[in-house]
Amino acid sequence: MKGCQGFQQGFANRREFMQVGFAGGLGLALPELMKVEANAAAKFYESKEGVAKSLIHIYLPGGSAHQETWDPKPYAPSEYRGPYKAIKTNVPGIEFSENMKHMAKVADKICVIRSMNHGEAAHERGTHNMFTGYRPSPAIEFPSFGSVISHEFGPRKNLPPYVCVPNQPNEYAGTGYLSSMYGPFALGSDPAQDKAFKVRDLTLPGGVDVKRFERRRSLLETVDSHFRNMEKADEIDAMDTFYQRAYGLISSNEAREAFDLTKEDEKLKEKYGKNQAGMRMLLARRLVESGVRLVTLTYGSWDMHDRIKDGIARSVPDFDKALASLITDLSERGLLDSTLVMVSSEFGRTPKINKTDGRDHWPRVFSTVLAGGGIKSGMVYGSSDSLAAEPDQNPVGVQDFAKTVYHQLGINADKELIAPGPRPMEIVDGGNVIQDIIA
Repeated sequence: MKGCQGFQQGFANRREFMQVGFAGGLGLALPELMKVEANAAAKFYESKEGVAKSLIHIYLPGGSAHQETWDPKPYAPSEYRGPYKAIKTNVPGIEFSENMKHMAKVADKICVIRSMNHGEAAHERGTHNMFTGYRPSPAIEFPSFGSVISHEFGPRKNLPPYVCVPNQPNEYAGTGYLSSMYGPFALGSDPAQDKAFKVRDLTLPGGVDVKRFERRRSLLETVDSHFRNMEKADEIDAMDTFYQRAYGLISSNEAREAFDLTKEDEKLKEKYGKNQAGMRMLLARRLVESGVRLVTLTYGSWDMHDRIKDGIARSVPDFDKALASLITDLSERGLLDSTLVMVSSEFGRTPKINKTDGRDHWPRVFSTVLAGGGIKSGMVYGSSDSLAAEPDQNPVGVQDFAKTVYHQLGINADKELIAPGPRPMEIVDGGNVIQDIIA
């Protein structure tokens, strides 16, 4: 019996050896073979463009106070209610903070989620959640929304699929375990700078005319071809894709036009506001209209531990005006149905005003906003309790939120991508699409 087992084990070992040898004959090293096997074992769903063709992600770093924006508590005690009143919106029964007077007029075009929650009170960990749909892990780096979208769909109309305005906002907005070819294109300049605004990498270097540029390109392609014949590493493929896209940007009139805010009417600029919030959101609209799949932009500093009344007075008016203008502009251009607008922050703020008249970190309940892209409008989903301290109805986790966003873009978040190891990893692990907010 033992001899039989030994024969079977030996046969299996020889069979495995022959399989590896066969793979070697095909030019596959053992790590590549393992990657092929991991790909074969992964859950695969083909991504096809959904109702939302593009996504504008507006991120408010620092943790914006839900009480002073989307979820006022006018009947709570003053130390919980805070310094601002509630106002009616154009949707009966829905109220915002008085700071949101412009958004109150377009409440019929958005969906506010008032029951977001997670357990991460540190900025870095909360930010990781909201950019990846995952809790942080010491063992693996997860890709951001933008890199996943870039991986699944690639570029459109010779434009980068994923753009950060003005720069990549944090390390969690990057590629994670995916190849560097799926990283964001960062402007390197703020569109609010007006005449000083210049997108890096969109112009030829000084002294390089078009003919010289084309000769350089041809030379680089020759060198790349030589090295590709010698080595087939992912890094080389990634760099090749990077250069091809970079050349495409520099040589494309369409790309340069997409980033050119001078083409926009001055009256429309005034409507958005000639400030960071306004010009970043106007550029985001221009980019998705031209073909960019995801624009991530940041605005403000919302970590208001002290004197929250003053902090809100500095930050909210420009944001409120710009966001309402973006929603209206997309709607008037017929783009809102195909563009998903997402407003998020890493967490909310404490229910009770602290001793320095501010609010501290609070991940147990906060608000996010979705608009367009096949999301129901003129509604609030979920609720916080009377003190804005805990979810009261329909709590929404980070995984639910992420899966819903991916669903609207046409990506099944149960799909597995290949992380180092090689190891199949779901785009989002757990959670459910929030069907009640889908039109």
